[in-house]
Amino acid sequence: MTKYLLPETGTFYKANLHCHSNLSDGLMTPEELKARYKSMGYSVLSITDHEILLPHPELNDETFLTLNGYEMGIKDLDEPIKARARTCHMCLIALEEKNRKQVCWHPEKYVKGNALDHRHKICFDENTSPYERAYTGECISDMMRIARENGFFVTYNHPSWSLESYPEYMSYHHMHAMEICNYGCIADGFPDYDPRVYDDMLRGGKRIFCLGTDDNHNTYDTCGAWIMIKADRLEYRSITRALEQGHFYSSRGPEIHSLRVEDGRLVVETSSAREICFACGNRYGLRLKAAEGELLHGGSYELPEGFGYVRVTVIDEAGLTADTNAYFEDEIL
Repeated sequence: MTKYLLPETGTFYKANLHCHSNLSDGLMTPEELKARYKSMGYSVLSITDHEILLPHPELNDETFLTLNGYEMGIKDLDEPIKARARTCHMCLIALEEKNRKQVCWHPEKYVKGNALDHRHKICFDENTSPYERAYTGECISDMMRIARENGFFVTYNHPSWSLESYPEYMSYHHMHAMEICNYGCIADGFPDYDPRVYDDMLRGGKRIFCLGTDDNHNTYDTCGAWIMIKADRLEYRSITRALEQGHFYSSRGPEIHSLRVEDGRLVVETSSAREICFACGNRYGLRLKAAEGELLHGGSYELPEGFGYVRVTVIDEAGLTADTNAYFEDEIL
């Protein structure tokens, strides 16, 4: 019996779900961002400017789609030295195109920089009280819960850049996904390829997906990490439904063509790879390495009893990676 973990049918669409324009603290205009990403083969972009949800339907065409989104941040105000202050950032991607209401808003706080010029465009529920943020697991989890309940796909961003460690990120609940790779932070010198954080969360009981994003503010930090979403069509709800279902993988270069379970074996088909790694929720695992002078184009792994979850990392000749989401034993067998 065969079970496809990435859908057998549909089309892969290249997407970046974390991006900043000059409407907040980025250099490029939304129009320039579209031109750059479209030229690099992207079909989906969410311009997640800081603290302002500004939809960009004017950028949409038959081959390019924008998703409504924004980024919220919470800083540890008890740390007097700014560069040492821990912080938590999350991106909120609206699952429905008509959803333009920000959550956890405050009429006087949090919006800054260029975003102040666009504050009057913010849409929010006037029946809710101004939301006071605090750098605590309880408050951050509450913000994620509120966002999720109001129709947003919630991502936890760049744990290394944020200076957060196990006690912080394990106290956060209600996220849909975390950034396993944040290229913008890597381009600025931070070690924000974070598979260990993803495994920490999975082994700690969180059933979440992983994302590759750019988080670009400039031009040198674009098109370095992305997700490939497999969906029926390039339409708003089709794409966001695929996000909810985890029908995507993250990459910095390698491609994953197929991922399926066949009679208890996990089978992956890939672009040319130097190594393919299968990691589980315990000490089981497998690393396939190409013979000298050859390359892999896939591999398989017999799933052991009690593996908990399994995920795949593909490494190409340049050392760049592609990562699948985690798939849990009770869901795939």
